[in-house]
Amino acid sequence: MPTTTDLSTAAWRKSSYSNNDGGNCVEVADNVPGLVPVRDSKNPDGPDILFPAAPWATFIASLKA
Repeated sequence: MPTTTDLSTAAWRKSSYSNNDGGNCVEVADNVPGLVPVRDSKNPDGPDILFPAAPWATFIASLKA
């Protein structure tokens, strides 16, 4: 059965590569234990995608490599 994660206190941040001219950006929240919420910065009230923290860390590491 699906569960709901409360993101009302999530501390969202945009990539340092983003600018303020309405570009295509994503935001992530770091303060949700065990999960990494991701959302479209242009639609902050829209849907979020939740990734388990370990696979997200692997994904980020592969981008940096």
